[in-house]
Amino acid sequence: EPGGVRALLVVGSNPVVSSPDADRVEAGLKRLDCLVVSDFFLSETASLADVVFPSAQWAEEEGTMTNLEGRVIRRRRVFAPPTGVRTDLEILSHLAAALGRSDRFTHTDPAEVFDELRCASAGGPADYSGITRERIDRAQGVFWPCPAEDHPGTPRLFADGFPTPTGRARFHPVHYEPPAESPDAGFPLFLTTGRLFAHYQTRTQTGRVDRLREAAPEPVAELHPATAQRLGVSQGDSVGVATRRGRAEFRIRVSGGIREDTVFLPFHWGGSQSANQLTNPALDPISRMPDFKVCAARVERLSIDGEGS
Repeated sequence: EPGGVRALLVVGSNPVVSSPDADRVEAGLKRLDCLVVSDFFLSETASLADVVFPSAQWAEEEGTMTNLEGRVIRRRRVFAPPTGVRTDLEILSHLAAALGRSDRFTHTDPAEVFDELRCASAGGPADYSGITRERIDRAQGVFWPCPAEDHPGTPRLFADGFPTPTGRARFHPVHYEPPAESPDAGFPLFLTTGRLFAHYQTRTQTGRVDRLREAAPEPVAELHPATAQRLGVSQGDSVGVATRRGRAEFRIRVSGGIREDTVFLPFHWGGSQSANQLTNPALDPISRMPDFKVCAARVERLSIDGEGS
């Protein structure tokens, strides 16, 4: 606020800096009066923080979670956190006390937080009020929403109707629009990015596992055999991948599983091999999601001295 302290608390900071606007995001974080990060490894973003709260990992704290099928399940502690490491609940409780708001956040047990969620959600679309920890234990999970303790839960949310006045679904036509940037003579290929089986996000966790690191030790550009032949490159050669935002160098993998007009890059690495430094920062007009998946690119064969040819 005007005249106030510009502060930000980030919980789980892996992807914040590794974005298409990484330089702008990093500059914004550095302008803060105080940046606090809560994480269990020192990520790129955490390295910029004024204060880092070491937090417990998922196997080091109790709680509940709602999985992708809508089943609310228990999460039980397997190991105690290392000395000096607090759970998210403990961190929030201590922060509330330090800010003079301990009366607003008095929870010391995850069960109390879940009971508050049950009360707060009662009567709403996301109703947890009928789910108790004891019931979760008995049933090996309860499907959400569940508005009463004798309610069976909702394994299929829209099996009998939809949340509209008529109970019927509404269909909307979607008209195709081309990507914000398409290939041309200067950048004749599509660049698309994605994840690898061995890694997650920016490898803050998976990069510490020997077997995963050995399975995918570096980012590799994937090209179709016909495209590689046209460029005069072979499996394992180094190439430059360039877009209107910048250029980076990668070794290549030749694969028949990719289109001839496309080059694929994994997004798990940062620094000089950050795929997201090349992608288009254009935003979807509705979701405001960045255009990670498609932009125009060219692949340059490297000569012996490392210069493009």
